[in-house]
Amino acid sequence: MSDSWSDVDLVMTTLIETCLANEKYFGDLDSVVGDGDFGYSLARGFEKLQAQYGELDRTDIGTFFKKVGMLVTSRIGGTSGPIWGTGFLRAGMTAGATTTLDGAAVVAMLRSAVAGIMARGGAELGDKTLLDALVPMTDAIEEALAAGVSSGEVVDRAAVAARSAADATIDLVARRGRAAYTGERSRGSVDAGATAVAVLMEQIAQSWKGRDAG
Repeated sequence: MSDSWSDVDLVMTTLIETCLANEKYFGDLDSVVGDGDFGYSLARGFEKLQAQYGELDRTDIGTFFKKVGMLVTSRIGGTSGPIWGTGFLRAGMTAGATTTLDGAAVVAMLRSAVAGIMARGGAELGDKTLLDALVPMTDAIEEALAAGVSSGEVVDRAAVAARSAADATIDLVARRGRAAYTGERSRGSVDAGATAVAVLMEQIAQSWKGRDAG
């Protein structure tokens, strides 16, 4: 197994650039039934991560992700900071002291992130949160790995699953976050967090094509 730092950097730099590029889009989505600060909050957190990226501890992948989680939590405002930060922290705890990752390890990190987010926010599937895209995306990755397809096909299937699941949140009623206060009125608009997960995974799939081409 080869060192995985180049793949970690590809994913993380894609996350940073995508969150910064979509600040207004994510904010507009959130403004439909939320307070509209989701895009701004996410962008400020990943802006800080971008500024300090080269200084993060790279002793091992677990330490790196835990540092990412702490940094993101410290800068993203509202409920998004603890939620996204917990995801990175839990992923780092699961990765542990390694500099190599395989597909099974990535799935384990994502499952751990999901469990942490559920515990932190008290949300479950169907509550109209980012989990409604993150969980189907993780399932798709695990299924694609079991099918033995290429890594490019794995990320493509993950992107399709995340988009489909995010779009399906339009039929759900929000039960967590500020959008929950709008009750039935939240039906008819997609969840901003779930859509962000879809956009991020789609961009990772695009970046991965450049990796394979290189």
